Amino acid sequence: MEHQSSVTYGNDYKNGYKQTDESNTGWGYKFDFIIVHESAHEWFGNSITTKDIADMWVHEAFGAYSESLFLNYHFGRQACSDYVIGTRTKIRNDRPIIGPYNVNTEGSHDMYYKGANMLHTLRQVMNDDEKFRQMIRGLSKTFYQQTVTTEQIEKYMSQAAGRDLNPFFDQYLRDTRIPVLEYSVTGKTLKYRWSNCVDGFDMPIKISVNKTTKWLSPSTVWKEMIVKKASEIKPDVNFYVMTKKL
Repeated sequence: MEHQSSVTYGNDYKNGYKQTDESNTGWGYKFDFIIVHESAHEWFGNSITTKDIADMWVHEAFGAYSESLFLNYHFGRQACSDYVIGTRTKIRNDRPIIGPYNVNTEGSHDMYYKGANMLHTLRQVMNDDEKFRQMIRGLSKTFYQQTVTTEQIEKYMSQAAGRDLNPFFDQYLRDTRIPVLEYSVTGKTLKYRWSNCVDGFDMPIKISVNKTTKWLSPSTVWKEMIVKKASEIKPDVNFYVMTKKL
């Protein structure tokens, strides 16, 4: 574990987590889980520390996503994506990630892998890896050796991303539902919207229409797009959402 002045280790110096792969993809055996995850807490957890453990996602979501970023650096982006997507099987969506404040209570254990998938989804939304990298580094610089609140972190990330992320964070941190992209195709008209989500949820998403990549900007009301007669529509699996064809 990562506690400053009391660092402990217990993974038998073997790859994986207790000799298992958290993602069931094989990529988890490429690194010692404990060393990578707990090292990440020197930045998110020890340098940047939340004032209330209800906001502990700031420690654990970034710690969990560091595992994927480690794979990204050493084995490429596909390894990163496969791993973080593979960890979705561990997400329970039982309680909000942010817990109740001022009562010394954590939120859901989903702060780890749902939190990691939230960050991976945000990376797709930003669609600029260098900008995403600078946002992560900027958090460490801006809040160096500080205790913080979710509000501070969310505000900074919205500024760095260049868009209002309040509905995004409300959806993934304060709600247990997975947003659903509903769509239908009639002739050359593609209709789409977000459902099963918080009010104002408006996350853009990348889709494939007959193997051609397009971006949609859905909201909670129906929108339309003219496409060539579509035989196959696939949302990008890197976004942590569900889809429903009507």
